[in-house]
Amino acid sequence: MSDPARKASNSQKRRTRRGGQDNQMRNVIFAINTTLDGCVDHTKQVADDETHEYFTDLLREADLGVFGRITYQLMVPFWPEVAKSQSMTKASNEFARTFVSINKIVFSRSLDSVQDKNTRLVRTNLHDEILKLKQEKGKNILVGGVSIPSQLIELGLVDEYRFVVSPIVAGEGRRLLEGVSLPERLQLKLVESKIFKSGCVALRYLKQ
Repeated sequence: MSDPARKASNSQKRRTRRGGQDNQMRNVIFAINTTLDGCVDHTKQVADDETHEYFTDLLREADLGVFGRITYQLMVPFWPEVAKSQSMTKASNEFARTFVSINKIVFSRSLDSVQDKNTRLVRTNLHDEILKLKQEKGKNILVGGVSIPSQLIELGLVDEYRFVVSPIVAGEGRRLLEGVSLPERLQLKLVESKIFKSGCVALRYLKQ
């Protein structure tokens, strides 16, 4: 993110405070599973009931999900079908229902259309669109996947990070921020942690 763009983003935040009232912008929360060695490939993670319950709670705190094409196609139509059939565990079924219930945006130039009615396909500038969404009234904006979140981190638009770290060393697989260069080191503040029965650890960080 260039200095002018970063200053513009900070200026947007300052303009939300007017008339003695703090009209705070919506938080952009990035949440993902990762192994101990930093692999974020979904096939390498622990996906038990406690993990699904954790992400269901995150979805309930948001009213908008943001994804790229690859993540969207991993989630849809799989989870909408589970929401209809209720064919998995109670925790997975509840995750499916909650996922289907929120509005979603997919950033893609290659997708021709989206499958579910409460999803909008966006081809415009990522930075400008997210800034606009942050200024709208609403709950949190939850971002998933790798490519789009990596770009948002580079742009300085992610406010909160939720990592669920699995007790696994994958030895291979995709890493976060591959192909992306941060303009400066990102310093985060740990504000919450939780240990799951599986040995996974949920970590919540805020951008300082």
